[in-house]
Amino acid sequence: MSDLKIFSKDIPVNGKRVIVRLDLNVPINNSKIDDDTRIKVIEPFINKLIENKAKVILLSHLGRPKGKVVSELSLNPIFNYLEKTLNGKVYFYREKIDSKAIDASNKLKPGEVLLFENIRFFKEEESDEETFAKNLSKLGDIYINEAFSCSHRKQASIHKITKFIDSYGGPILEKEIRSINLIIKNKKKPVTCIIGGSKVSTKINILSSLLESADNLVIVGAMANNFLKFKGISVGASLVEKGSGNTVKNINTLAEKNKCNLIIPVDCNTSSDVNGDSTYKFLKDIGSKDMILDIGKNTIDLINKTIDSSSTVFWNGPAGYYENKNFLSGSLSLAKKIAEKSIAATEQPLSCEHSKFCIRLRCKMAKVATTSPMGSIASGLHNMQISTSTDNTMRAIIPSLADSNVLDGFALLIA
Repeated sequence: MSDLKIFSKDIPVNGKRVIVRLDLNVPINNSKIDDDTRIKVIEPFINKLIENKAKVILLSHLGRPKGKVVSELSLNPIFNYLEKTLNGKVYFYREKIDSKAIDASNKLKPGEVLLFENIRFFKEEESDEETFAKNLSKLGDIYINEAFSCSHRKQASIHKITKFIDSYGGPILEKEIRSINLIIKNKKKPVTCIIGGSKVSTKINILSSLLESADNLVIVGAMANNFLKFKGISVGASLVEKGSGNTVKNINTLAEKNKCNLIIPVDCNTSSDVNGDSTYKFLKDIGSKDMILDIGKNTIDLINKTIDSSSTVFWNGPAGYYENKNFLSGSLSLAKKIAEKSIAATEQPLSCEHSKFCIRLRCKMAKVATTSPMGSIASGLHNMQISTSTDNTMRAIIPSLADSNVLDGFALLIA
C-alpha cells in the first residue's frame, strides 16, 4: 500500500471540488432501493466532506448498461435517496461529460453535492478512453477512489482519470486493502482461493499471484467456462471470453508448477435464457443452446469439502448468474458454508435471513475487527481465517454489524 496515497483529514477541501468515485451498485426494483447498505457505508465520509465545505462530485456506476442509456439503470433512485439523507443540497446531472458539466461542477457552493448519471452510460468509461478521463478530471480539484469493489477494472473514472488529477484512496478503500493484506501476511495453510466472475483477463494478475501461495484455486462463475472449454468440454451457448485460451493455458501451467490444486465445475445449472428457469445437468449433457449459469450440487459439495480442509479462504466473485434467483444457489451455498464454519470455530450462534439478493448474518461476538459491512472483513477465527472481498459483480452477502464491535477473529465472505 506504500504506492497508494490515502486521503486524510489534514488535506484541505474547503471550497475545493472533490470527486468521489463510488460503487453504488445497489439492488433497485420499480425505482426503489431494495438494500441501501452500500450507500449507508459511504454516507459518513460524504457528510464529513460536506461539513468541511467541499464541493462534492459523486461518480458511480449501476449494473452493466454497456455504454448505452438504460432507464432501469439510472441513478435517479439513488439521487432521490441522497436528497433525503445527506446533510447538504444534492443535485443530479444527467447530461454528457463536457464543458457544461464542468460549468455545473464549478457553480456548486461549498457543502453542496452533484451526483452524475450512471458513468457506464458512456462507452468511453469502459474503454478507459483518455480524452473522456481527462474531461472527468476537470470536474474536480481532488479525486478520491472509494470504489474498492471495481478498482481492478481499467475504466476511465477509476484508472486513467488519475493521470490528470491529484488522486487518493479513500478511508474505506484503505480499510479494504488492510484487511486483504492481513490475510496475505498472516495466512495459515492450507489456503483456498475461490475466484468467480466473468472475465479471466480482468483477474489474470490476481490469479497468477494467488497461485504462488494457494494450495487450492477454485474457478467458478462464467470464468470457469473458459477452463472447461480449454479441457475440450462443450459449454454450449455459455459466455466465453474471446482470446482467453493462452491465458487459461498459462494459469494451468502455473498451477502445476506451484503444485496448486486447480478445481473447476463438474456439473452445472443451465438455461437457454438468462431470465429462465434452472435445469440441472452433468457437463456431458450440455446442449448447443444451453448456457451454464450456476455451479451444480456436486460442484458445491466438492468446494465445501475443500473449504472444510482449509485454514484460510479467500473468495472473490459470484459462482453464478445471481441476478436471476434461480442461479443464486451456488453463491449462497458457498457463503453459508464459510460463515457456518467460521462461526462453528467460536461456537457462536448464527442466524441467517435470506432475501432476494442478500444474506444478513447477525452474530454477537466479543470482539470484531472489520472494515466495512460491504467490504473485506478479514481476520482469524480460532484456527480458521476467512477473507472477504467485494466485487461489483455481486451485491449479495451483507453482514449486519450494527450491534458488534468487530474482532480479530471474525471474517465474513462477500463476493
